[in-house]
Amino acid sequence: MNKDINFAEQYDKIYRYCYFKLHRREVAEDITQETFLRYLEHYGDRGREWDLRYLYRIAHNLCVDEYRKSMLEPLPEETSEHDYAEKTITILWLRNALEKLPEEEQEILLLRYANEVPNNVICEMLGLSRFALYRNMQKALRKLRKELGEEER
Repeated sequence: MNKDINFAEQYDKIYRYCYFKLHRREVAEDITQETFLRYLEHYGDRGREWDLRYLYRIAHNLCVDEYRKSMLEPLPEETSEHDYAEKTITILWLRNALEKLPEEEQEILLLRYANEVPNNVICEMLGLSRFALYRNMQKALRKLRKELGEEER
């Protein structure tokens, strides 16, 4: 990607990505900050233009490292006291359906629909052609619709 993008604009998206992967707010916040620090350490002082692939790759690697460290610990489910019951039920319902998908399909849907990462960046990140990404995305959406349709709300 050959254009500069605002760090503040991407911060929330990287946080969502990390939270989705780890399901722990404090850890997701720490990893999000570490992601930006590492990006700036490695790419910021060279005058290199912003590239989402590097940012998401750093976040992904840090999430994997954190997951490996805490493999033996059960991941707690968080619910905010400010959330309404219906919103919480919907989130849990959707999360349950997403967790039934393979990890690669979960990641594609998260990147595209939750974080609004452009298709060309996802293709570069995952090493897929546009056609393969489209096919994988459609397959994942069909599976998700099936899971959501089969579950009682």
